[in-house]
Amino acid sequence: MSGEAKAGRDAQAFRQTTKALAGGLWFPLFFFVGFLVCYLLPFHAPQPHDVRVAVSAPAAAAQLQSGLDREAPGAYEIVPADNAAEAKRMVLDRDTVAAFTLDGGKPTLYQAKADGTALEPVLTATFAPIAQQAGAELETVELVPVADGDPTGTGLFYLAMTWNIVPYIAVMMLLQVVGLGRRGKLLTLAGLGVFVSVLGFVVGRATDIVPDEPLAMVYAFMLTQAIAWVTYGLVPFVRQFIPGVAMGLFVLLSIPSSGGAIPHQLVPGFFRALHPVMPLGNAVDALRGILYFDGAGLLRPTLVLLGWMAAGAALIGYGALGQRRAERAASADSGDAAAPDAVETPRELSSAVGGHPVLTGVAADEHGSPVEGVLVTVMDADSRRLALARTDETGRYEAPLHHHTRPESPAHPASAPAAGSVTVLLSARDRIPVAARLDPRPGETMRRDFVLTSAAPQPVTAGASG
Repeated sequence: MSGEAKAGRDAQAFRQTTKALAGGLWFPLFFFVGFLVCYLLPFHAPQPHDVRVAVSAPAAAAQLQSGLDREAPGAYEIVPADNAAEAKRMVLDRDTVAAFTLDGGKPTLYQAKADGTALEPVLTATFAPIAQQAGAELETVELVPVADGDPTGTGLFYLAMTWNIVPYIAVMMLLQVVGLGRRGKLLTLAGLGVFVSVLGFVVGRATDIVPDEPLAMVYAFMLTQAIAWVTYGLVPFVRQFIPGVAMGLFVLLSIPSSGGAIPHQLVPGFFRALHPVMPLGNAVDALRGILYFDGAGLLRPTLVLLGWMAAGAALIGYGALGQRRAERAASADSGDAAAPDAVETPRELSSAVGGHPVLTGVAADEHGSPVEGVLVTVMDADSRRLALARTDETGRYEAPLHHHTRPESPAHPASAPAAGSVTVLLSARDRIPVAARLDPRPGETMRRDFVLTSAAPQPVTAGASG
């Protein structure tokens, strides 16, 4: 073995190790940086921004706005009201988060704790000195209290978080279920959405975290499906990066901008801008409107959640169309007609699931280098194609074999060819196809590596013997 060849192999091994480490560490590092940027920085020193407060009497409102702009520019938006009754109505209609009145010379601050408890001390600290300047002590009145079991007002948010996180985790897990096609996975996600929406609401009622408004379950279900569909629809486009993409969208960006734990008026501008468009923030707004405000402010959250669901459905449909096109192209390459019962075989499979066997392995060339894009076709004894897969950039493939298992019996010992055996064919452009017959057993993960030699004549190196 020449030193040059050994150095080349060492360099290749180093590159493969480095690539494997990068593939294993990118997600925890992404998680670490994401939490620093999206949680620590926006939450360490919350400041009010564009907090809408109704003030009775237009003249008093203009004077108060001018004073607040000097003391805290951009912190408050004062909305004039003709009288105290109109100012309170603005709070109940969710046009403002509070109302400040000076009727009868008695300064009063009307608040809605159900729309964000963390705003209460901020508002009190701002308007108490204003009342003192008027020679009176500020009186606070709670217009919309939270449920008895949720004194901090965050119980609803943590309940909504379960509806936000469970769907994308479910998609990650379902990608490992090799015997379930696209339709089955979507039905499973819908069934899971119904289950967690209903059970979560029942637990919320039992602990008195939420009032008895069953419509909340509909919006909980919409949230689960919006996240599940978008996550599942993104899989063909981002592939192995789907955990990071889903985490980034629905945890790192969605939770800080939701206004659940900390009102969106107290976080930096980037997250305030995300609040009206992210699914969790709109779900929290909708749930608060249903549970505490007689349905006020439901239009935007409803449209946004439906928009996320539509985007997820479009991604899923486009991905399915791309898969069908790839299968037709593969069929044209191999001269095989498309099988109506071909099943989905995502690359994220990792083990035999539910007692079904899985075939896995690596396709390499004659020099030991991985071959990407090799078509792996699984056929039954009648040469009907039952599953398709393609090798990734590392040459790895995985395919389900669950259609073909049979129990071992005296009539069919393990060593004998079985009626349930399958043929696995690997083919690629400019490569000589290879095939193998396998006899899978229930619950078994079978590994079979293949070597695909080049179909083109190999050049003869100088000095090679004839």
